[in-house]
Amino acid sequence: MNLFPTIVAVSASLAVSGALSPLNAEQYLVFVGTYTGPKSQGIYAYRLDAASGVVESLGLAAASTNPSFLAIHPDGRHLYAVNEENRWRGQPGGYVTAYSIDIASGKLHELNQQSTVGEGPCFLTVDRTGKALLAANYGGGSVVSFPIATDGSLSPHASFTQHHGSSVNRARQGEPHAHSINLSPDNRFAFVADLGTDEIRQYAFDADTAGLQPVPARTVKLAPGSGPRHFSFTPDARHAFAINELASTISNFEYSAGNGALRLVQTVSTLPAGYSGDTSTAEVRVHPSGNFVYGSNRGHDTIAGFRLSHEGVLQPIGHTSTQGKVPRNFNLDPTGKWLWAGNSGTDSIVIFSVNPASGALTPTGQELKVGAPVCIRFVPIK
Repeated sequence: MNLFPTIVAVSASLAVSGALSPLNAEQYLVFVGTYTGPKSQGIYAYRLDAASGVVESLGLAAASTNPSFLAIHPDGRHLYAVNEENRWRGQPGGYVTAYSIDIASGKLHELNQQSTVGEGPCFLTVDRTGKALLAANYGGGSVVSFPIATDGSLSPHASFTQHHGSSVNRARQGEPHAHSINLSPDNRFAFVADLGTDEIRQYAFDADTAGLQPVPARTVKLAPGSGPRHFSFTPDARHAFAINELASTISNFEYSAGNGALRLVQTVSTLPAGYSGDTSTAEVRVHPSGNFVYGSNRGHDTIAGFRLSHEGVLQPIGHTSTQGKVPRNFNLDPTGKWLWAGNSGTDSIVIFSVNPASGALTPTGQELKVGAPVCIRFVPIK
């Protein structure tokens, strides 16, 4: 039985509310990273009342070149963006930019930039102490880390590791492509999904030095041609999930916090049975409750939903149209009430409500127009 509603694509304009309810724990700034071009100049900001779902557009937060992926500092006052480029100040390599956040206006004020050494940075994350920023270079097939100063600015990189290897898809896997880097909930290990080598690579992480040390013995090899892209933990840290871009699957792992080991439990398709169209996956997210897992299908242009059973097994619950093209990224707000789906191919973010019992997604009729959205991040207003 498909628990997700059948959705008819509609074009809806978001009615902006004049006054929001008083500030509380369910007020958030929402930042959207983009690929810049005719319809985008950089990072955009919104204000969300999570209790009602009302959204207010705050406009351009910062002009920047291809600030595709974003990360938020634990203090909620600083934001970091990769600039998905291949050169910085005349030298090979992309770069990252540090910003301070003006909570009242949603504007971002640039602090500084640092080179990622490798080309095409595509993902970054801040550690739980707020002392380090970690980034993955897709084009360079490498990972890099930076100490974060007390003012939120970035120091020159503390570590850099070049990946090596390839896999069976000659068009996409002729060399390594580090596509994401995520920290374990206890902040001890970093996990890098390398699309080019079909591996989840483990690193030991030291927050005090911002250092990353490869742990080759803990590398997990996925099925040839999988193309792991993004990675996400459950809140209780018992499971982790890799979404595989090339195979359109999600790999479900049991996680051992003691040594950071991953044990593959299952791999499930993100597509309906019998579907044979051209498609690839992009994002994987775990609901804040830990009960549901979602993955985005580009080409099929849906969010695939799964229930995580008490036995730790993913059970499909259906597919929901994102009402646009190429859902490169989506995110759930911290309350778990709303899912924002970014359609990079049709320059929109479509907002869905989440049923807490079934995990089903229902369109709210709200559509935000923003050019080529790539990353959505929520910041509590304190």
